[in-house]
Amino acid sequence: MLKTPITTIAFDADDTLWRNEDFFQTTQQSFVNLLSAYHSKEYILEHLNSVQVRNLANFGYGIKGFTLSMIETAIELTDGRISGYEIHQIIKLAKEMLSSPVDVLPGIEALLKSLKGRCQLMVITKGDLLDQEGKIARSGLSRYFDFYEVVSKKDRATYENLFQRLQISLSDVLMIGNSVRSDILPILDAGGHALHVPYHTTWSHEEVQDHELTDYPQISRVDDATQIQQWLESNIQLSE
Repeated sequence: MLKTPITTIAFDADDTLWRNEDFFQTTQQSFVNLLSAYHSKEYILEHLNSVQVRNLANFGYGIKGFTLSMIETAIELTDGRISGYEIHQIIKLAKEMLSSPVDVLPGIEALLKSLKGRCQLMVITKGDLLDQEGKIARSGLSRYFDFYEVVSKKDRATYENLFQRLQISLSDVLMIGNSVRSDILPILDAGGHALHVPYHTTWSHEEVQDHELTDYPQISRVDDATQIQQWLESNIQLSE
């Protein structure tokens, strides 16, 4: 089988290099407990999700935007009766998320070590710049990457503009990530290559429906870092 020549491999960060969504779900449970006297768990989570999506255009992705959405949700669901103490509890939850250790996924560092020097390595991630820079520093992985890009969204135009600025042909790029919506479909639309590595849990806003995939050939998928390595060896031509 003819291998695809690749000069640049870009990784998503959250839930691809390290665990992330787990912390959001743990915090959401604490938030539900805080408001349990007012509404059911299901209604609180449904309303929080709708507020988060509504606020993306204003606050973007990340913990700070999530925190503002929790506060707004708490005010709306209590008709303004939420106390200053309870608002402070929400802020404390956010601070705990921001200071939590970075739990690198199994096999990721060994994978990056094996790729270093054989191609350009990148991180392309959404979120708050300060938060994401802190994660890469705490992860101990920064030494493996040639580029680290934090973007406000991941769509076709974002990828096209980013790689045009870096003077890298998209046909030479492989994007690896857990979100089909953010990491896979837009890079394929832009003319690049993609490898899907699903995480065990995904924010509903990142999920795609079957009808959204009808225009795409079979998307390559593996389950972990070991399988990423095996897939690369079978399908990708890198420098030796």
